[in-house]
Amino acid sequence: MSAAVAKAMVCKAWGGPESLVLEDLPLPALGPKDVRIRVHAAGLNFPDTLMIAGKYQFKPAFPFAPGMECGGEIAEVGEKVSDLKVGDRVMATTGNGAFGTLVNCPASNVFKIPASMPYEIAAGFPITYGTTYHALVDRGRIKKGEVLLVHGAAGGVGLNAVELGRELGATVIGTVGSDEKAAIVKEYGAAHVINYSKESIKDRVKELTGGNGADVIYDAVGGDAFDQSLRCINWDGRLLVIGFASGRIPEAPANLALIKGCSIVGVFWGAFAAREPEKNRANFAALLALYEQGRLKPHVSASYPLDQVPQAMQALLSRKTTGKVVIKVA
Repeated sequence: MSAAVAKAMVCKAWGGPESLVLEDLPLPALGPKDVRIRVHAAGLNFPDTLMIAGKYQFKPAFPFAPGMECGGEIAEVGEKVSDLKVGDRVMATTGNGAFGTLVNCPASNVFKIPASMPYEIAAGFPITYGTTYHALVDRGRIKKGEVLLVHGAAGGVGLNAVELGRELGATVIGTVGSDEKAAIVKEYGAAHVINYSKESIKDRVKELTGGNGADVIYDAVGGDAFDQSLRCINWDGRLLVIGFASGRIPEAPANLALIKGCSIVGVFWGAFAAREPEKNRANFAALLALYEQGRLKPHVSASYPLDQVPQAMQALLSRKTTGKVVIKVA
């Protein structure tokens, strides 16, 4: 299949956002089970900032473009791809490369989008919603009427967890670092919001649950949030380890897991999607059905042009953003 060149934000050495440069990036020839996407918009995720710094579990060879997800249209298909065609409107998880005008990715990572879904929304949908649905349903086994505690509730994955928790019938408690962020978390379905800069998460959760604690805890923050979680989790609670946005990877005292009869559950959605592609596609069918019914309203707080990826990353790292930050490419 043909080779092509993308205009992309390129990483040539490990560093911060300011080290990225806008230039031509040759794409490898298209594999038989791959597709090439003309990118309209791409979603920015916290792991993108880790990847360019050499701190992510996956380290692409230089030069590469970051960007793990996008919305766009199919520009070319590999010879063994039968369920996608040129011109299809899609969203995709790309691993990296989405911060460019063209990107190759496996057809198995590509999902057709409803006519009602704009590319800007599609761009930021797959990773946070894919992670969160897998976390709450597959790993958390969340049940109607349970209490869900969501840390970093105004962020990209956090806001999805609030929204999906509400849809799945849970009573949602969100934690945020400022009163400004509390309003949007309430708007997306949280029954209660805790500002951890003003009050103890552990004490407030206990108070709100009549001393029982939370049944499912969605933790993309790590650090102190994790430490407090183990002290306000209900019997048979599930503490979902999503990530470590605080920067500190916590350690769990095993005696707390014992006396609480609780589970600490790892959530690695990328590995799940690779190992169980059919189950992942079924999850996405459920998510896109919810979107088409108007029950999911993805929140994009800011969008930046392709040449301003560094500024977008700085905004994300400053924790000033809520929901998703999107890069407009086309």
